Amino acid sequence: MSTAQVAVTTKSDWTSDQEVRWCPGCGDYGILLAVQTLMPELGVNPENTVFISGIGCSSRFPYYMNTYGMHSIHGRAPAIATGVATARPDLDVWVITGDGDGLSIGGNHLIHALRRNVNLNILLFNNRIYGLTKGQYSPTSEIGKVAKSTPMGSVDAPFNPLSVALGAEASFVARTHDLDRKHMMETFRAAHAHKGASFVEIYQNCNVFNDGQFDEITKKSARDEMMVNLVHGEPITFGTNGQRGVTMGNDGQLRLVELADVAAEDILVHDATRHDSSLAFALARLNSDDASPTPFGIFRDVQRTEYASAVNDQLIAASEAKGPADLQSLLRSNGTWTV
Repeated sequence: MSTAQVAVTTKSDWTSDQEVRWCPGCGDYGILLAVQTLMPELGVNPENTVFISGIGCSSRFPYYMNTYGMHSIHGRAPAIATGVATARPDLDVWVITGDGDGLSIGGNHLIHALRRNVNLNILLFNNRIYGLTKGQYSPTSEIGKVAKSTPMGSVDAPFNPLSVALGAEASFVARTHDLDRKHMMETFRAAHAHKGASFVEIYQNCNVFNDGQFDEITKKSARDEMMVNLVHGEPITFGTNGQRGVTMGNDGQLRLVELADVAAEDILVHDATRHDSSLAFALARLNSDDASPTPFGIFRDVQRTEYASAVNDQLIAASEAKGPADLQSLLRSNGTWTV
C-alpha cells in the first residue's frame, strides 16, 4: 500500500463511466457494488489501485472500476498480477476471476500465486458454470451436472475452491456470497488488511445458466439454518435460535450437533490464526453438499513472508555484496559461449 497522502473519496470516485454489461439479475452486480462501496473506507487512492482479471463474465470487472487495471487473458490474471505486485509493492493489487477462469486453465497460476504469498487480493466468483461461453460445466460443477457440454451429466468430481487454496498454503482464505453486501464488505476489508495472498470465494448466482444454485444456503429464509458463520475466537454455533454447533471428535472429525446434547465446552471455538491449516481444511469440507450447513467467513488468517518483500531483500543483499547492478555484465556472465 502506498504511504502517500490519501485523499477522501466517495463511491463515485471509484466508479468508472463504462456501462455495466452483465445480464440483468446477475450476482456480479452485488459484488461490484460491495467493492465500490468499500473502497473509500480502505484509506487508499484510486491511482494506487489495480484490478486485474482474466476471461469470463466476472472479468469485465476492471472496466467498471475507476482505477488502473487490465482485462488480461484466460487464466493468467494471477501471473500478471504477480508481476505488478512484485515490481510495484506500493500498489494495491486485486485479482478478479471465476471458477472457470481461475480453476481450469488458470489453476496453475492461482496455486503458485498463493504458495508464493504474493500480496494480492484474489476474489473468485463461483457460480459453478461457464457463463460467458453460454453454459458449459465448470471445475466446480457438481457430479451429474447437465449442461451444454455434459448432456448426460458430468462425471467429474468438482474442486472445492477453499480446499485448493488451503492446499496451496494460502495465508488468508475466506468465503462470502453475493446476497449479503455487509458480509462481503467485511470479508473484503479483512482480505485487504492481510499482508500476503488473500483468497476469497464468493458464491455468485448466474441467473441465466445456473439460476438458484445456492438458494438452499444463501436465500434469506434459509440462512439461519444453513449458514455457519465463522468468527475468530467464538464458539461455532448456528441455527434460528443458535441451537446447533460444531464439535471435533477424538478422531479429528467435525460433527454437527444440537447444543442441548453436548456440554458447552465441547463446542469448537474457531481459530483462524492457527498456523496448522488442518482445522481450516476440515471446516472447508464440513458441508458435503448444498443440502447441508455450509461455513462462511474467514477460515484462515496467518502471517508468513510476503513474496515481494523477500525478493526485495535479495536485491538489496545482492547490491550490497556486488555493488550497483550492471545489466550488460549480468547478460554476459556465467553461461555464455562464442560460436
